[in-house]
Amino acid sequence: MKKLIMWNLVTVDGYFEGEKPWDLEFHNLVWGKELEDFSVEQLKTASSLVFGERTYKGMADYWIKATDEGEVTGFMNSLPKIVCSTTLQSTDWNNTTIARDAVAELAKLKQEGSGNLFVFGSGELSDSLMKANLFDEYRLCVVPVFLGKGNRLFKEGLSYQKLKLLNFHSLQTGGVILTYAPAQS
Repeated sequence: MKKLIMWNLVTVDGYFEGEKPWDLEFHNLVWGKELEDFSVEQLKTASSLVFGERTYKGMADYWIKATDEGEVTGFMNSLPKIVCSTTLQSTDWNNTTIARDAVAELAKLKQEGSGNLFVFGSGELSDSLMKANLFDEYRLCVVPVFLGKGNRLFKEGLSYQKLKLLNFHSLQTGGVILTYAPAQS
C-alpha cells in the first residue's frame, strides 16, 4: 500500500506562502545541503508527486526550465506527477496525469502498489485531503520566522485529530523537520 505524505515548509506562525502566490522567500532561511539531502532521500522513495493546479503550474514552470543537472532536478522532471484539477485541460510537464476527483482517485491510488505519494505545497488540495483523512504522514520543515501574514497551511474547519511524532531532525540553519502520523484512536 502506498503512503500519502504531505511535505511542506511552514513558518512558526503557520504560513506556507506569503501574501502573494509563490512568495516563498522564507524558504531560503533553511535551505542548504542538509535540506537538499533530505529532499533527495524523500524523492528516492516517491512513486509519484501530487500537486494542486496552482502549485503544479508554478512547479512545472520552474522545473521544466531548470538548467542544473542536480539530483533534485532529475527527480522532479522524471518522476510521475499527478495534478489534481477539475479545470486543467492539458499538461506540459512530462510524466503528468490529471486527477479530476482528487479524494477518490488518490484514495484508490494508495491501494495500488507501494511507494510514497508526496503532496508538495498545494494548500487547497491538502485541506481537502486532510478533511478526507487521507494523509498517512505530515512532514513539515518549520522555518524559524514569524511571517505575520500570508497563506496558512492549516485552514479553519479541520476536525480534531491527534498526531503521533515519528521523527524530528534539527537543521544547522535553525529549521526543524517534524514527521507526524495520525494517532490511532
